[in-house]
Parts: sequence; structure tokens; C-alpha cells
Amino acid sequence: MVRRYELTDQERELLAPLIPRAVTGRPRAEDRQVINGMVYKIRTRISWRDLPERYGPWKTVYTRFRRCALDGVFPRALQQIQAHADAAGDIDWLVQIDSTLVRAHQHAAANRPKRGRHQQEEPDDHALGGLTTKIHLACDGKGRPLAILVTPGQRHDSVCARPLLERIRGPRTGPGRPRCRPDQVIADKAYSSRGFRAYLRTRGIANTIPEKTDQRRHRLRRGGYGGRPPGFDWETCRRRNMIERCFNRLKGFRGIATRYEKTASSYEAFVPEAVCGSGRSVCLSSACGHHRVR
Repeated sequence: MVRRYELTDQERELLAPLIPRAVTGRPRAEDRQVINGMVYKIRTRISWRDLPERYGPWKTVYTRFRRCALDGVFPRALQQIQAHADAAGDIDWLVQIDSTLVRAHQHAAANRPKRGRHQQEEPDDHALGGLTTKIHLACDGKGRPLAILVTPGQRHDSVCARPLLERIRGPRTGPGRPRCRPDQVIADKAYSSRGFRAYLRTRGIANTIPEKTDQRRHRLRRGGYGGRPPGFDWETCRRRNMIERCFNRLKGFRGIATRYEKTASSYEAFVPEAVCGSGRSVCLSSACGHHRVR
């Protein structure tokens, strides 16, 4: 019997080849049991030490999670899901980008370099004015995550738009290079900048981004030197609600809605793990052959 928040047989088969294994040593705990403990922790936001005993020792679950987070197991699993979905023609490459602000708990503070060493892989991802973290997300036209970027809470959306799009990487199930270029990008006014529009034109990506009021006034003030207004389609812009729905599903995981992890690598691994470990959060019909029913 599969308990709530636990992996099905299809999801276990998807993750099993990606989990790193030790060649020597004592017999390891079952991967399915350990991953179920990870998903349970993210869903309920309990402390690692408070994990139920049915998932094994909490230290084993935490150590395995850190190894998977640092090794990139969950992002690779998400890319594998995307590859199967893309091969079946199930991904809508009308990509939408946006961000959401997450409150960081006091337990997520005090992440300082130990013994005077500066850790380059761990950015200073807490805001200057308070404990907040921002999740930048790119999803397809059906509201399924394609790329994620975690930054400090005060980082502006337009600054992170280009790094976020460059993280989109849809591998092929057969020969061929991964797909990295969406057909079109939909975003709100926060991404309305001349530099970002020029970047999209360079890559040959159409965009539907509303123009800011001050930018429009400045363009009209310059007359003929202000250039033509950017193209905008209201009907296409109405589809931007899919990324809001995606954020709503992800924040159903309490460990994502409020940050408790000290390191950015652990917190950033929560999102692909939540997607891979729960069929309710994202459509896995193309990758797992079914929809999970609760």
C-alpha cells in the first residue's frame, strides 16, 4: 500500500538509475524508503530529526539528500521527465517566467563560511533588509517547471531573466542536442527592459511582455527617435496564469513555501524533488504513464 506523499512504482523506476551508489561499504538503506522520507519532510516542513521511524534513521535520509542535492540528481530527474514529455509532444514551448518571494525562517540564518573560508558555491542568498529568498521559475504552457533559480529576496526579476532562460535544457530521448530555445516567452512588466528584449531578439525568441508606463512616456516624448512600440498580444498574455498556478502547486509543499534550509543548494533541490516525488504537483503522464489519484 502506497502511503500519502510516497513514490509509486513508476516514479521509483524513474529515479533509481540516477541515484549515486557506493561500490563498497555496508548494505545501504532502500532508496525508495529514503526518498519517501525526503518527500515527506518537504511536504510537512518538519525537522530532519523528527522524521517518522518508518523512513529509517534521519541521519541517513539527510545525508542521502545532501549527496543527491550536490550531485544534481533531482534536476537530472526533472530533465528526464521533460525529455519523455517532449518526445511525446506533450511540452508546450510557450514558456512563462516569473518569481515569487519566500520568507526564510530563523533556522535558515547563520550560514557563514567556517574557519574564515569563503564558499564560492554558496551565494549570499538572504536579503539585506530581512530573511527572504526569491524563487525564479520558468514553466511551459501547461504549467510544468522547466528551470529554477534561487536568488536573494531583493534581486530584481529582469536581472535574473537571462540566467533563468539559459537553464532551460530539454534533453532528447534519442540523438540530437538538448532543446534550449523556447518558441515564445511570456512575462509581466518587471521583465520589460530594452536589454532583455534585445537578448530575446538575438536568440530568435518571440516575446509577449507589456511595456511599462514610464518607458512608454519616454518613447513618446522622443517622437520619431523613440522607435516603434514593442509588439504585444493580449490573448497570449492571458495564458500567463499558468505560472501562477504552478507556484500555487509548489507552495503546497510547506518546505518550499517557507525556507528552513541554510544552504541554497539544499533549498534549490527541493523544487525538482517535489516535482519528481509527487504526481499531483506536475503532470507525469508522459514520463510515468499515468496520473496519480489521491
